[in-house]
Amino acid sequence: MGLEHLKDIAAIVDDLDAMGRLVRVKSEVDINHDLAGIAAEFERGPRAVLFENVKGQTAPVLIGLYWSREVLGALMRTPERELPALVSAHIKKWQVDPVAPVVLDDGPVREVTEKKVDVTRLPVPVHATKDGGAYFDAAMVITRDPDTGVRNASIQRFQVIDKDTLAVNIDSGRHLELYLEKARKTGKPLSFTLNVGIGPGFHFASSAPAEAAPMEKDELGIASEFHGEAVELVASDLSECELVAHAMYGLECELMHDEDHMEGPFAEVTGCYASYAPRGKVKVRRIHRRKNPIMHTILPGTEVHNSVGLLGEANVLNLLQLQVPGVKDVFFTHGGCGFYGAVVQIAQTRAGWAKQAVLAAFAAFPPLKTVTVVDDDVNIYDPTDVEWAMTTRLDPDKGIMVFRDIFGHGLNPSFPDYLGNKVGYDATQPFPHRPEFERAAMKKMSLTGLEIETPDITPPKG
Repeated sequence: MGLEHLKDIAAIVDDLDAMGRLVRVKSEVDINHDLAGIAAEFERGPRAVLFENVKGQTAPVLIGLYWSREVLGALMRTPERELPALVSAHIKKWQVDPVAPVVLDDGPVREVTEKKVDVTRLPVPVHATKDGGAYFDAAMVITRDPDTGVRNASIQRFQVIDKDTLAVNIDSGRHLELYLEKARKTGKPLSFTLNVGIGPGFHFASSAPAEAAPMEKDELGIASEFHGEAVELVASDLSECELVAHAMYGLECELMHDEDHMEGPFAEVTGCYASYAPRGKVKVRRIHRRKNPIMHTILPGTEVHNSVGLLGEANVLNLLQLQVPGVKDVFFTHGGCGFYGAVVQIAQTRAGWAKQAVLAAFAAFPPLKTVTVVDDDVNIYDPTDVEWAMTTRLDPDKGIMVFRDIFGHGLNPSFPDYLGNKVGYDATQPFPHRPEFERAAMKKMSLTGLEIETPDITPPKG
């Protein structure tokens, strides 16, 4: 089997099921809080979860597509540790030889067009206990630059306000924010489509950092690289912004240039609640869907860490390997919320390159708050091993670099108004290497052919 299944959530569900990587919840579940609470019991596990019997709904809800790199790697037929390199390779290829999307006359997403717009009837979950309402949290925006017409893809959070109204949070510096500013000058709303239930290629395309995907290029070509073929779009009724042909739901929308609506709170990637504040107001003009749709949502936390962090990793790895000799790997830690903390592995060839890697990583991905550089004998995926390097090799006097009043990410509460402090750690051994820093090693042995008896562990009696 190739990767054609990645473009369609229904095919992804079938693939997960065939691999034994799908949990089916058949009991009736309330979409408000209960669904997320049950899903959290499976978070980070080797299976996604499909809720087949959602109270008051006919469509099932899929969650967990991104909460384990093991699951994602299985879907993409790639070992999980090789995913960042794969993502980096796809982005590099797209940057040099982009494949344009194909616009079809029709597609599965337009099998049904609702006679009346009523977003409240869709199976949109309320996740965290203090969330302000139901949210689309895995839906992709497709819009066009009002000046150039170039497509842009992004993922934002959208709160359901009423039958035809959403409120959207737009991160500062995102292309969508710039497009909205251009729309304001024209005095017209910004048209876009909201595509729900899309494959990972689309998610990765929409999460590509601006440093890797400049505004003048159509980001949807990145999805083509992941899917192994040109992505398929269909025309919308009301604007030049297309719909993803194989999406489960497609909403035709307008972002008001002169109106806001209160939005929040919302459990964000940080594990904290985003504030209740006035944000962009969206009017939903039309709803299309599949005959038998599947709603896709993500659980705040690990799913975001993997889906967004993987793109950040790939970009940092790509740029660091161009700028800093000896860089071998990059990992955005889960404890760092998937894109605030990075560990860089380097094979040192001369003094100073570890510190240069810190500077280059911050430049390559501005949301980062901490960067830790370790030697190539340290497992960057093992937090215990990284802590060992910091404990035994970090010289606080020479290896800690603090950068004050620098641009970061507004969802991080330690960066109010996107401004805060960052820190880099050089946890590598001194160069040239000295014997006292050499890591002790055991002889590598194979257990094949050895007679070894391993008893079962039983609980103590009494």
